[in-house]
Parts: sequence; structure tokens; C-alpha cells
Amino acid sequence: MNYAIVEAGGAQFRVEPGRFYDMNRLTTDSNNSYVIEKVLLISDDDNITVGHPFIEGATVEGTVLRERRGQKVIVYKMRPKKKTRKKRGHRQELSRLMINSISLNGSVICTSSPDTSIGEDITKEE
Repeated sequence: MNYAIVEAGGAQFRVEPGRFYDMNRLTTDSNNSYVIEKVLLISDDDNITVGHPFIEGATVEGTVLRERRGQKVIVYKMRPKKKTRKKRGHRQELSRLMINSISLNGSVICTSSPDTSIGEDITKEE
């Protein structure tokens, strides 16, 4: 199994080509490619490459599908017997990133295979 562990948007993610991930807002527009250069680990079947802290020459390329907002989180503070109540809400700004390929020193280790079942009718008449 091919995967990489990257640092993006202030968090670490285990990413695989062909999957999408919601991460904190990235500094790019929608439908643009985004390259992550902070790669901590790459697993290529039996070969594992670990960085200290990052792997030199390793990149993960992806495409920003859309910008969205996360689920609302309610913060409710109350002091009992004081009639003090504070209710606040928060929604995190997110970017949905589709991972296209994982590269090491300019050579592509793995790419996403185009899945034809996404967005098409699953039932086929014969």
C-alpha cells in the first residue's frame, strides 16, 4: 500500500492518491493544483522512507476541489447561581484536497487511478 504522511494546514495527515481530505483553509483558489513539500514519511509497498523532520525532495501533489465550512461547534459557558451565560458558535474554514500523486526526488512513486464509477450511474442495463 502506498501512502504518505504530510503536514498541511497545521495538522498531519496520512494521505493516499485518489482520495480527498478536508484540511484547514489552504492558500490557493478552487480547482488549482497544490503541492505539499512537508512530507514526513513515505511508504512504497515494502520500502519506508522517514524524514528528519522532512524528506528532502519529496512532494505530494493535489487539486483543491472546493472551499467549504466545517460543522458548527457550540461553545457554551455558564457560571452556576450567577445568571451568567455565554453561547458562541464556530465554523472552521476548510479546503477539500484531492491527492493526485506522491513523488520522491522527481520520480513519481504512485498516482491516482481514474475511477469511472464516481459520478456515474451504478446500475447498468444489459
